[in-house]
Amino acid sequence: MSLILAIDQGTTSTRAIAFEVAPQAARSAVGEEKGDLRPVAVSQIELAQHFPKSGWVEHDAAEIWAATLQTCREVVRKAGGVARFNAIGITNQRETAVIWDAATGEPLHRAIVWQDRRTADVTARLTAQGHEPRVQTATGLILDPYFSATKFAWLLNAVPGSRERAMKGEVKLGTIDAWLIWKLTGGRVHATDATNASRTSLMDLRTVEWRDDLCALFDIPREALPDIVPCAGVIGESDPAMFGQPLPIAGSAGDQQAALVGHGALKAGDAKITYGTGAFLVANVGAEPVASTRRLLGTLGYQADGQSAYALEGSIFSAGSAIQWLRDGVGLISESRQSEAMAQTLKDNGGVYMVPGFTGLGAPWWEPEARGTIVGLTRDSGPAHFVRAALEALAYQTRDLLDALAADGAPPLKTLKVDGGVTANSFAMQFVADICEVEVERPAFQEMTALGAARLAALGVGLLPDLQARPAEASACWKPRMKADERERLLSGWRRAVKAAIIAASDRA
Repeated sequence: MSLILAIDQGTTSTRAIAFEVAPQAARSAVGEEKGDLRPVAVSQIELAQHFPKSGWVEHDAAEIWAATLQTCREVVRKAGGVARFNAIGITNQRETAVIWDAATGEPLHRAIVWQDRRTADVTARLTAQGHEPRVQTATGLILDPYFSATKFAWLLNAVPGSRERAMKGEVKLGTIDAWLIWKLTGGRVHATDATNASRTSLMDLRTVEWRDDLCALFDIPREALPDIVPCAGVIGESDPAMFGQPLPIAGSAGDQQAALVGHGALKAGDAKITYGTGAFLVANVGAEPVASTRRLLGTLGYQADGQSAYALEGSIFSAGSAIQWLRDGVGLISESRQSEAMAQTLKDNGGVYMVPGFTGLGAPWWEPEARGTIVGLTRDSGPAHFVRAALEALAYQTRDLLDALAADGAPPLKTLKVDGGVTANSFAMQFVADICEVEVERPAFQEMTALGAARLAALGVGLLPDLQARPAEASACWKPRMKADERERLLSGWRRAVKAAIIAASDRA
């Protein structure tokens, strides 16, 4: 039995999953297509969130590493021992920035999470100076604190002496994948995969190389950055002390790109959206990057077998985190799953809209100073209206992304493939189908990010001939059923609510 150890390091938890790669002979005997992977063991640990100031979000990189090692060892034990495993695949929360000491392997500051907005003044200044067109042309990205470059610079400024040490190679920078690769290899390999590199604002999207002019623009020493490697192929070997024998690290991709591979969205025109802490629409656009005119992000979908697939992406910063806020922040629900039944107690939203800009608004608005806003409250509004408004916001934000994608020339979607924890909420998924006028399909197996990482690793060690896979079995499908006039009425209310949130942000500034 060939097993892949998939590491899925996310914003709210760290997971390890063992996948069995079905042998070619077995696949032929039962008439299945190539590419089948089956989960056989899993372990998960929740991750603490730190919010030192408004708009600031941090993680403890040492805690992330400890949880990674613990979950991996637990999965190896559950699956029958390290001898059964052939490779490691990694997928991770993207854009989160880590700084560490090359000699000790210890982090020098808490990691700055992708949601963090502390460098909004830096990106605003660079935009005002006219740098955004150059950055967007080279990287596919707009200037926004979401991306890693300004986070790296902030960390170098915050840790005394680190910039000088970084120029000597004594201090390392990287996203979570690079941090985990460094720790897994015992500090022997400093590498990042091409998809994570494409989210830093420092990589040329066409050449897939760091650009010296962008490193200079953001004041990042090139010596501190990891080497860029493909998503599939042996990057290095784990230290034998980790699991009892070395394992090749043979696959790596940022979580949204890994989910694209997991869904099998490998052809131009395929798209998926993952509803997790945030929500991310990724549409495969083929072998050449596409420049967005509607402030979607050009990004690398994956790089494997000497070929690159590009994508357009729309990022929603607050999706599941809005439900978490209802539960943990204001106590309107005790469990996230209660939100569905609570929303259904109302016949409509009562005119109440939530714009969940807790850490700013992503595509297509890109308003880093926006904050959470609720409009339309009356004396009749109650807890159920807050809950329903949070769930409905998922659909409105998704519609904004699909409209932007269509405006960029993408063909209209017939089916929207979805995954992530929020997809368990049938009310929310039906509302997405209704507002977006598209069929919504949820696969039976939900861990698409881990599955994508496992597929890349299996390809990287030759257990799979390519990334093609049997289409995922759907566990649920929602078809649009809302009348057009009702849809337009609701969307008009949403647009007014977003405008109010943006005006409030400009008033605070």
